[in-house]
Amino acid sequence: MSVIRNIEGDLRRFRARMVVVTAAILLAFLVLALRLFYLQVIRYDDLNEQAENNRTAIVPIVPNRGVIMDRNGVVLATNYSAYTLEITPSKAVVPLDELIEQLAGVIDIQSRDKRRFKKQMDESKSFESVPIRNRLSDEEVARFAAQRYRFPGVEIKARLFRNYPYNELASHVIGYIGRINQAEKAKIEESEDSGNYRGTDYIGKLGVEQSYEAQLHGTTGVQEMETSAGGRAVRRLNSSQAIPGNSVVLSIDIKLQKLVEDLYGKRRGALVALDPKTGEILAFVSKPTFDPNLFVDGIDFENWQALNESPDKPLLNRALRGTYPPGSTYKPFMALAALQTGKRAEKALISDPGYFMFGSHRFRDDKEGGHGMVDMYKSIVESCDTYYYTLARDMGVDLMHEQMKPLGFGQITGIDILGESRGVLPSTDWKRTTYKKPEQQRWYSGETISLGIGQGYNSFTMLQIAHAMGTLANNGLKMKPHLVREVVDVETKVATLVAKEPIGQLALVPENLEIIRRAMVGVNLEGTSASSFVGAPYTSGGKTGTAQVYTVKQNEKYNAATIDERMRDHALFIAFAPAEDPKVALAMVVENAGFGAQNAAPIARRVFDFVIMGQYPAQEDIDAVQKGQATRPIGKSRSVASVTWPPKAAEVPEVSSPDRVASEAKPKASASSSVR
Repeated sequence: MSVIRNIEGDLRRFRARMVVVTAAILLAFLVLALRLFYLQVIRYDDLNEQAENNRTAIVPIVPNRGVIMDRNGVVLATNYSAYTLEITPSKAVVPLDELIEQLAGVIDIQSRDKRRFKKQMDESKSFESVPIRNRLSDEEVARFAAQRYRFPGVEIKARLFRNYPYNELASHVIGYIGRINQAEKAKIEESEDSGNYRGTDYIGKLGVEQSYEAQLHGTTGVQEMETSAGGRAVRRLNSSQAIPGNSVVLSIDIKLQKLVEDLYGKRRGALVALDPKTGEILAFVSKPTFDPNLFVDGIDFENWQALNESPDKPLLNRALRGTYPPGSTYKPFMALAALQTGKRAEKALISDPGYFMFGSHRFRDDKEGGHGMVDMYKSIVESCDTYYYTLARDMGVDLMHEQMKPLGFGQITGIDILGESRGVLPSTDWKRTTYKKPEQQRWYSGETISLGIGQGYNSFTMLQIAHAMGTLANNGLKMKPHLVREVVDVETKVATLVAKEPIGQLALVPENLEIIRRAMVGVNLEGTSASSFVGAPYTSGGKTGTAQVYTVKQNEKYNAATIDERMRDHALFIAFAPAEDPKVALAMVVENAGFGAQNAAPIARRVFDFVIMGQYPAQEDIDAVQKGQATRPIGKSRSVASVTWPPKAAEVPEVSSPDRVASEAKPKASASSSVR
């Protein structure tokens, strides 16, 4: 009986377990049915969209960057297509150093490539591809393609490379493009134009490339691709083509720019020549220059160190950012201020014994024994320092500041590239806000005297001085200086001129302006710069200047031969021509070159001959000017039109047409596009 009871108990327990298991299975199927209903019915639209997105990929098509040309249509910045070998660190399956060594067995990778890669990798995120080699040959592309399976995370990409065909020529004006860093990327992502920069790796970093980035970049296109489960592109579903960037036409004449850079030779300095009636800049020179092509791929350490640590500071845009005491080129503006304020009359005389005593301090004149009796005309033509010492004393620092500020000294001109320096136009307020210690904030009367001859705290850019010279030549009408003449729409070919913007008409008495201009004409006819303008078929006005780099003690005489080259005086010159109807005004400095009449005015003469007469100096003349050994032109001049272009030294690569470049740069299964 007990056996039967045990069997019945086991059966009851078995049935109970079966019921529980059956219920659990039914419950599980019910849950699955409900989940299926939820996914298939309730979330159908959402999941269908996600599935579609998994099947397709949106690939940006980076536009062809616009070209930069000079005023005559000479292309100064363009693009060409090439292949790069790139590594995405997050996709690499072996350490990067080991991966690069393996790649070096297939593709030639130099030490500089590795250093550049490391620098760019530090500025990028791990999921971004970073170039390890640029400009691969067809043979190298084929060699890597055959062994690509060995290198996960490494791929060949088609790129549009930026090229500056004339290398160092006008580099401070044109600027360069470079890889977007993290700070720039964050700024772009916060901007309204972030969508237009999808897929863009490079942007303008300096000069016109930077300031006209919006016009040069173009409009990014998109390509909708069907992808396989492995993410490989299968076919194109839809696309909207990228629109290339617009062409930017500069106001500079590249032949004139090259001439001036050649005339400077190895000397340091800056020159700004502009049209006083329009504000168009004809030449914008900073010497020494640099090769912007070095930055396109990401500059290597050796070149960066050489540029950054050079005592010549080739990366400094001296025309825009370099500030200098104006020296005697300040005197015509001081004389104008004296006439405007009634502090001096044109015919008023002062006696110059060769010095000016202020308290116990002796301010020396430039001429031993002095200039005798001096009126305003003579003070400018012979550059009498004593005249302006007394004028500065009579005017005082704040009145000088009040008169010079409207002319643009110590002010931002608003030129259309970034980075302009303000310089220093001193005043009692300026000193009070600049210095921290009370004894430094006080203005001393003795500090005023040297301001009259463009020394002391005075410190201006050549752009500011050229702007002031242009305003004086243009009868007091200030025009905003600009480097870009027009922007040409890539699709419509319509050119939009940069507006000739008058900043304002200064309240200058016409008779006073005429007195100053007549005296400046006298400088070039019978004064300190007359030897440079002998035989000129036009009349011009000018003023030489020599600016001290350090102060000579009262009991010492300046002797350039005993002074370190970089401590010698700067040579300056300002000028305008033709005097009757000025078409060009300029300001320039040759650093540590000494007298402006010997080393600066000769360059200005060649600029005027180029602009007014269409003449280009002989090579022997250029060589002599470089050494400070020629004032008036020597040798036989040529017509500007006869000068061959491009220069023999320039290597201009073959440039694909926009259509060809765009087609070559279209994304493929193993390639993407960008401009660098």
